[in-house]
Amino acid sequence: MEVVGEAGDGREAVRLARELHPDVVIMDIGMPLLNGLDATAQVVRDNERAGVIILSMYTDESYIVRALDAGARGYLLKDNADEDVERAVRIVSGGRPFFSPSIAQALLEDYVRLMRERRVQDSYEVLTEREREVLQLLAEGRSNKEAAAVLDLSPYTVETHRNNMMQKLGLHNTAEIVLYAVRKGIITP
Repeated sequence: MEVVGEAGDGREAVRLARELHPDVVIMDIGMPLLNGLDATAQVVRDNERAGVIILSMYTDESYIVRALDAGARGYLLKDNADEDVERAVRIVSGGRPFFSPSIAQALLEDYVRLMRERRVQDSYEVLTEREREVLQLLAEGRSNKEAAAVLDLSPYTVETHRNNMMQKLGLHNTAEIVLYAVRKGIITP
């Protein structure tokens, strides 16, 4: 591993990511000039391959969901950062998501509770083989374009499979896709 740049604010982080094309970006959620969530969205928009790990002290689910919606592939709590940062970087650089253990547990518990409240039946078996492939690739943090390349499909076809899969499973966003995949053992946190 090599540190190729450091930024003091969100705008500088976006600029450096454009220039240096890092494999992994560790982004503080609270940065001056441009917060870490908005900076993450810009970094991912410019370089879909960049795995962004949000570094935060916030355990609130809304921050985690916003981070995932911005394109982050990981969420690391500052109080565990010393223990988990190297593992998080290795996992995210391999294309898989990473959550601090306490965050992963809380998300799973919230997801299971939500599914029980909605009385959602396990509908994994109704997915087509292709929808299952798309589910796994998206849960691993790949974009529609990257999933299309892996599956030798057009991005439009992947988007269609994604929409069908989400409708069948009652999922509404990328965060719910990741949580569903973790709960089903399709990916590991």
